[in-house]
Amino acid sequence: MEAEKKPKSKSWCLWFFVLVLAAVVVAAASITLRKDLDRLKSKNSHASVHPGAIVARYGDALSIAMQFLDIQKSGKLVNNKIAWRADSGLQDGEEENLDLSKGVYDAGDLVKFGFPMAFTATVLSWAILEYGDQMKAVKELQHARDSLKWITDCLINAHPSDNVLYIQAGDPELDHKCWERPEVMTERRPSTQANISYPGSEVAAETAAAMASASLVFKKVNSTYSKNLLRHAQELFRFADTYRGSYSISIPQVQNYYNSSGYEDELLWAASWLYHATEDQLYLRYKGNCLEAPNLVLLSRVNFFGRKDMSGAENIGLQMYRKTAESVMCGLLPDSPTATSSRTDGGLIWVSEWNALQYPMASAFLALVYSDYMLSSQTSTLYCNGKLYNRMDLPNFAILQAEYVLGNNPMKLSYLVGYGSNYPRFVHHRGASIPVTANTGCEDGFKWLNSTDSNPNVAVGALVGGPFVNETYIDSRNNSMQGEPTTYNSAIFIGLLSGLVRTSSVVRDFT
Repeated sequence: MEAEKKPKSKSWCLWFFVLVLAAVVVAAASITLRKDLDRLKSKNSHASVHPGAIVARYGDALSIAMQFLDIQKSGKLVNNKIAWRADSGLQDGEEENLDLSKGVYDAGDLVKFGFPMAFTATVLSWAILEYGDQMKAVKELQHARDSLKWITDCLINAHPSDNVLYIQAGDPELDHKCWERPEVMTERRPSTQANISYPGSEVAAETAAAMASASLVFKKVNSTYSKNLLRHAQELFRFADTYRGSYSISIPQVQNYYNSSGYEDELLWAASWLYHATEDQLYLRYKGNCLEAPNLVLLSRVNFFGRKDMSGAENIGLQMYRKTAESVMCGLLPDSPTATSSRTDGGLIWVSEWNALQYPMASAFLALVYSDYMLSSQTSTLYCNGKLYNRMDLPNFAILQAEYVLGNNPMKLSYLVGYGSNYPRFVHHRGASIPVTANTGCEDGFKWLNSTDSNPNVAVGALVGGPFVNETYIDSRNNSMQGEPTTYNSAIFIGLLSGLVRTSSVVRDFT
C-alpha cells in the first residue's frame, strides 16, 4: 500500500497563512487608512519604468520548472518531449459521454482533481499576464500558453451545462491502492460532478477564475477560444453564487484529499478575475470575504492603475484592499515591526511540515507582483507601522526565498529537481519511480515505491515539498510529506521565476 498521505486542503497556497496575518492587521488598516494614504502614495519621479536586464540564472530555472507541467499531462500527448511519458487517461469521462482525457495529474498520484487543477490554471494565467514578456525573452511564453490550454481544454469539457461541473476524474481510494505508471492504469476511473443538488461553490468559483484569467491570456492570440472561456467563466460563477454550498459537504469523500473550509474567498476571487476580464462594475461591487492575500493583491492592481469610471465609494473600497495588502507585505519583510516569526533560521517562510514550500513561494510571488505594481505606478515606499521601506525590499525578499529553493540553504540542496547537481533523487512520483520497461500492474508496482534505488526517470522541474523547520530534508520516496511535487506549487514557482527573469519588470493593464 502507498505510504499514508496527509489530506491536502485548499490552504496549499499561502491562503491560510495570509488569512490569519491579514485578519490581524485589517482592523488597524481601516483606522489608519486616510491618515497614511498620502504617505503610501509617495511618488518617485526618477523610478525606472523600463524592463531590466535578463538574469540567466532565473531564466534557466524557469525553463526547467516548466517541464514538470509536461510530465503531469494526461491524455493523448502532442509534441511530447518527456521520453518516459506517453498517452494516459484516454478513457477519462467516457462513462459520462465526455472527453476528460486532458488536464494534469495533481501530484505524484494519478487522480485529476478539479480544484487544484483550476487553481494551477489561474496562477499560471496570472503569471503569463504579468510576466509574459519575460517568458518570451527566454523562449517560454508559448510553452506556458500550451500548458495552460491543456488544462483549460479539460475544464471546458468538464462543464457540459450551466449548472454541472465535473470536479474529479479517478477514484482516489482505488488509486492509492496502486503504484503504477499512468500509461498502464487499468482500475476504474469514475467522474465526480457538482450540480444543483450537490453544489460545490468553491471548486466552481475557482474554475470560473481559471476560465476568466485564461480568457485574458488568449484574448489577442485566439479570440474565439478566449470568448468561449469567458462564457464558461460567467456561467460557472452564476452556478457557484446561486447554488451556494461547499463541495466538502456535498461530496464528503473529497475531505480526505482537497478539503475546503468555505467558499466565500473563491467567489470573490472569481469575481475579481471576471472584473478584469469584462470590466463589468457588477463584478467589482461583488461582496465577499477578501482577507486572503491573492484577492487583496489582485484588487490592489485596480487601485494602482485606476479606472476613470470608478465612483468615490469604490475607490475607497479599493484603497482599503490595497492598504490591507500592504499590511500583508509588511508581515513578509524580515525586519518589519509586524514581521511574521514563521521562518527558518535561514530566512525561509515556514508554516507547515507538509508541503512546506507552498507558503514561501506564494509569499514571494505575491511580494514580487506587488512590488512591480509599485514600480509601474511609481510608488516608491511602503509604510509598515511607523517605519518606511523602499520598494526594492519586496523583490529582495522574493529573491531570498527563490535562492533558498535553488540551493542557497544549509543543505546546499536544490529543491527544484534538475537544477544544479544536488537535488532530490527519490521524488515521491509514480511515473518517475518505475522504469518504462517494467511490466508491473497495480499492486506489484509497490516494489518500486520501496526500492532503495534512485528514480530511474528524473522528474525535471518538480518542486518537492521542501525542508523541515530545522532546515533538513530526508530524500526518501516514502517521504511524501517532503518529497511529493504538485502542479499548483509549480505554477506559483513558475510565476515567481518569470518575474525574476529581469532585474525589474513593468506590468500593464490586462486589457
